[in-house]
Amino acid sequence: MIKLYNTLTGRKEEFVPVTPGKVNMYACGVTVYDLSHIGHARGAVAFDVIQRYFRRRGYQVTYVRNFTDVDDKIINRAKQEGIPAAEVARKYIDAYQEDMKRLGVGKPDIEPLATEHIKEMIDVIRRLIEKGHAYAVDGDVYFRVASFKEYGKLSKRNLDDMKAGARVEVDERKDDPLDFALWKASKPGEPAWDSPWGPGRPGWHIECTAMGFKHLGETFDIHAGGKDLIFPHHENEIAQSEASSGKRFVNYWLHNGFVNINQEKMSKSLGNFFTIRDILDKYDAEIVRLFLLSTHYRSPIDFSDANLKDARAGLDRFYTMKEEIKTFLAGKKPSTVKPGEVVESADKPLYEKVVNLPKAFEEAMDDDFNSALAIGIIYDAVREVNKFIADLGQKNEQGAYIILSTAKESFDNVSRSLGIFLREPEEWFQEARLGEHKVSLSVEQIEEYIHLRNQARERKDWPEADRVRKVLDDAGVTLFDRPGGTVWKPK
Repeated sequence: MIKLYNTLTGRKEEFVPVTPGKVNMYACGVTVYDLSHIGHARGAVAFDVIQRYFRRRGYQVTYVRNFTDVDDKIINRAKQEGIPAAEVARKYIDAYQEDMKRLGVGKPDIEPLATEHIKEMIDVIRRLIEKGHAYAVDGDVYFRVASFKEYGKLSKRNLDDMKAGARVEVDERKDDPLDFALWKASKPGEPAWDSPWGPGRPGWHIECTAMGFKHLGETFDIHAGGKDLIFPHHENEIAQSEASSGKRFVNYWLHNGFVNINQEKMSKSLGNFFTIRDILDKYDAEIVRLFLLSTHYRSPIDFSDANLKDARAGLDRFYTMKEEIKTFLAGKKPSTVKPGEVVESADKPLYEKVVNLPKAFEEAMDDDFNSALAIGIIYDAVREVNKFIADLGQKNEQGAYIILSTAKESFDNVSRSLGIFLREPEEWFQEARLGEHKVSLSVEQIEEYIHLRNQARERKDWPEADRVRKVLDDAGVTLFDRPGGTVWKPK
């Protein structure tokens, strides 16, 4: 049973889909006027794992994540760069897709563009006007907030308090300062579409209603986004959607926490604003993904070099274990005996732990997708397996095979749901880590030196073997002689 925290009700609830066995999920995407930042990465990774987990649990998932490709910011960027707004949008959509691919974020089932849904937006706006929830003024159309009695139910804001605190609007054409734009009359040189109210373009909030209706229905299961979208964006979505359809728009609202930089809010004015590319130029993408998942998605997360280094150290421990398991299992035939017959009594608790790792993982993820707890459970199993490996020479070989082959299978099982811990160990140590250390040799040169050293050891030329080891050590490379051969890692 999956439980999730619903921002609408303020509590954890058992997940009950609109249609049994199916999950319809919508996540607010980015406005494509610039490169995406680490905050965008957080939401993308969190919701990627959530939709993966639903699939793991047997649900048929339709996952929608949109692009806002018409907006004031896009228009302003187009003026700055001297290119059409559509070209700006396409450039940054392509950049976002590249960033997501590097982070291991899978493509959603549907990635709609706002500009592809103008007709659907106009249809919703027309319906709102007909029902008295919206009104047109000089080519603009506004939603009448006072007409929707439940306005504020998501953000827990009181309508009277909001009115009392509202600033006096310059635009006195609006019935109420809280009323928001559904359609904006076009200005010279701006992108525009024909409508019953004259040429113009949609407001920001209406696009998600129209795309949600079209691709997921007038009532769907999950709507996700950052906490900064709760008000006004998601509040306005609820108002216009439910006023239009007369139905509940979304059953569960999920919101990810903010990313702070060294315990300060990320801000361009503070000089601590980092794009995804800034970070991936410095850190391997798997390190960043693990870091983002190591805190519960609803909690704030502090981005710092120290926390990134902790994530890297965790990956080192995992891939060291994976390498040891791979070396031990190489060339051995699967055991045909029952585990109880060969696993020593002192090692049975470890066997039970690795057998039950997928179950423990699911118990953590069933509780509001607690990836932080799930990763802690994985690390606990890694620690116990590493202790077992350290004493491998004293173990029954068949029992060791059963434990380590079971561990490998269980780790692979849970890793797929998180999108981490999936590489071969040599790839991690020789590619991901190599770029983060001052290693003055190429992979090919290192392998050649290891070959020379192995030849020296075979002819018992220990001075030469030691000399080659020192050359590698001076180059920033550490050697490990294992039963299956010599392996190396950056210092």
